[in-house]
Amino acid sequence: MRELYDAYAGYLTGVCHRYITDYDQAKDILQESFIKIFKHIGSFRYQGQGSLRAWMSRIVVNESLKSLRKKPMFSLVDAYPDVEASDEDPGLTDVPMPVIMEMIRALPDGYRTVFNLFVFENKSHKEIAGLLGIRENSSCSQYFRARALLAKQIKEYKRKQQ
Repeated sequence: MRELYDAYAGYLTGVCHRYITDYDQAKDILQESFIKIFKHIGSFRYQGQGSLRAWMSRIVVNESLKSLRKKPMFSLVDAYPDVEASDEDPGLTDVPMPVIMEMIRALPDGYRTVFNLFVFENKSHKEIAGLLGIRENSSCSQYFRARALLAKQIKEYKRKQQ
């Protein structure tokens, strides 16, 4: 159990932090996730290289989403009403990955959750809506607003770097 924890705790912490910004809450969720992992390791079926990591990641994502569902975060009142959707690609080549990840973590809960599920978990908006108990068009709206806000933040970051 210790070897499994040591091998994957860092990566799974990162997965958890994509959804949960509060450090203490993320630690609690990671602990609950490892309890589930150890309890259900017998049901894991090896399906090739990376399957254990994917299985454990899915548990962490599900535990993170379960925690987020307890908070009222998917209201139609937008935290950033002045953010307009934009097709303009701000370009990521000059922005370090840790900076981009911090920008994602700083998104409002609803935006961040939908963005992560769509981008990192490859879920469709229909699947996201089912997971979060929201309408499909709300998922689309949250995603596009998250993208627009990230584009705005990236442009601002690049402007400051010049």
